[in-house]
Amino acid sequence: MVYSGKHVDCLLRKPIFTLVQAGVPCKWARDSQRLLLEWFDPIYNSPVQLYHHALPFCPSSSWLHKCYTTEDLQVVKVVKGLPVEWGMCTRTVTLANIPLALACWKDTILVSLVSGDIITFDRITGSQMAILSGHTDWVRSLAFWPDGTSLVSGSDDRTIKLWDMQTGGVVKTFYGHIDCILSVSISADCTTIASGSRDGTIHLWDIQTEECYHVIRQQDWVDSVRFSPTDPHHLISVSGDKVWHWDINGCQTNPEQDCDYIAFSLDGSWFVLCQGRDIVVQNTDSGVIVANFHVDSSILACCLSPDGRLTAVAAGHTAYVWDTTNSHPHPIKTFVGHTHDITSLVFSSPFSLISLSHDRTVKFWQIGALPTDPVVTGPESTPLTSAPIRSITLLAEDGIAISSDSEGVVRTWDISTGLCNVTFQTPAKDPDRSGVQLVNGRLIFIYHVDQDEKLYIWDVENGELLQTVTLGKDGNRYIEDFQISEDGLRVACLYGQLVRAWSIQTGVVVGEVGLEKCQVMRCLTMDGSGVWVHSPESEPLGWNFGIPGSLPVQLSNSPLLHPNNTKVWDIDSSRIKDTVTGEVVFQLAKRFANFTYWQWDGQYLVAGYNSGEVLILDFKHVLS
Repeated sequence: MVYSGKHVDCLLRKPIFTLVQAGVPCKWARDSQRLLLEWFDPIYNSPVQLYHHALPFCPSSSWLHKCYTTEDLQVVKVVKGLPVEWGMCTRTVTLANIPLALACWKDTILVSLVSGDIITFDRITGSQMAILSGHTDWVRSLAFWPDGTSLVSGSDDRTIKLWDMQTGGVVKTFYGHIDCILSVSISADCTTIASGSRDGTIHLWDIQTEECYHVIRQQDWVDSVRFSPTDPHHLISVSGDKVWHWDINGCQTNPEQDCDYIAFSLDGSWFVLCQGRDIVVQNTDSGVIVANFHVDSSILACCLSPDGRLTAVAAGHTAYVWDTTNSHPHPIKTFVGHTHDITSLVFSSPFSLISLSHDRTVKFWQIGALPTDPVVTGPESTPLTSAPIRSITLLAEDGIAISSDSEGVVRTWDISTGLCNVTFQTPAKDPDRSGVQLVNGRLIFIYHVDQDEKLYIWDVENGELLQTVTLGKDGNRYIEDFQISEDGLRVACLYGQLVRAWSIQTGVVVGEVGLEKCQVMRCLTMDGSGVWVHSPESEPLGWNFGIPGSLPVQLSNSPLLHPNNTKVWDIDSSRIKDTVTGEVVFQLAKRFANFTYWQWDGQYLVAGYNSGEVLILDFKHVLS
């Protein structure tokens, strides 16, 4: 049976115990729900994608994998990189714009964008339900009414809006701030809105009359303001790296404390203070510190679970969760998967966390799941601990792929089995760019270290420095790419608006070409003595660097970049597209798409991640 989009939505909402009562094995039910959640969008829009894009990527230990891999399906083969278990991220929603604020009430998730729109999502499926439009600038703060029927938002357009969640319409608009509004909050008795602004003030608004009846002036921007969850006459604000306590008449009630972020449990009995890299959890009534935690980088967001049992903080790309009740210094969960800083966290239930990031994604995390990285090594491969991948070279004719990482380790992989054939250590330490080429049976490794004006060319197997190439005084420009010719005679480099080539034997420049300032080139390829630069917005440009004593001659015929001719890998959307029909042949799942280096030859895709993992996909059956 092929399910429709509506069937998929219903299956996700059906409790697992109901499926078990109906005679469906629990393991099957759990695997099916996770499968539908992780690939919800393509399955909802086109249910047949279940067979082509979802089932092949089920974890190797899952019941679905063991069941369906025994069938001869015409699908993509995951040679290496298949997860062992289901990850802790159950759902990733990608946004069209940069998100700013996050709020949750029961099954409704709200995300505000720099466009001024507020998007409503379903907490179970992550599907978009509605868009609230009314603000004309960034919306930086959201606050639900206690019963979820209304919403308050604060924006850079200097207004606060009260929304009816049933109709999606604006009920009231509050004017008065003279700068961006950074934070809004609703009192427990639903009579007052508090707003904090860059103008250094807290405004208290009477909801019925829409009038500001009091202004509290701070010494700095008011980054955060909120009412006490239990006392409508008590305000807490964060301004100038300190937390302040006020009554509604503007009188300070407690001494200020050092603080960057503050969060409360739902009943207000617990609160957490974050300062720099330190986290302190306290009892609200007694002020007794019940737990102390620490992270290795600056905290960007924090929250407490509804019952106050769990504490979550975001630091960089990572979210951490601690059990507050046992005060153990190590987190019980570490969530890795975002590619940019996490800006907001919220518990959607006592056992699930939602994170918002500048990578334009919303991630739904299951706290009870087994920990895995975005891509992990399957049981058929040799587990390896690796630093972030710095380059990938695909040599399908030789049956191998070659990777290099930030620790200077070079590995060759069998692309038919995913096994690591051999590992070499080079002297490169934290190179900003590196690459490997197989030249006449020898592995030649080239790397550049940040702030160094040289390229180093290394014979991997013999452990020998072949050549040091001087880039020149302009060598500290950002290097986009460099390549070694297949014959091993030349190395070419693209940096700034310059393409330059050297002889590997002598280290002497054999030619250089300056690009126009309007030409933004991203990568470079070599075809014999021809050097080609490529841009996603324009046709390739090429020159012949093999004529001694003369300037490089521009070439007119571009090399065949994709042996499969019409099937092109789109790096921006992580999909294969037919350039003739415009049809999307394959869409890589979000959790596998965040690689940093990749190569595609029309059948194989080989990609490397910052986690150190390598993914190898064989599309022979998909594209034949």
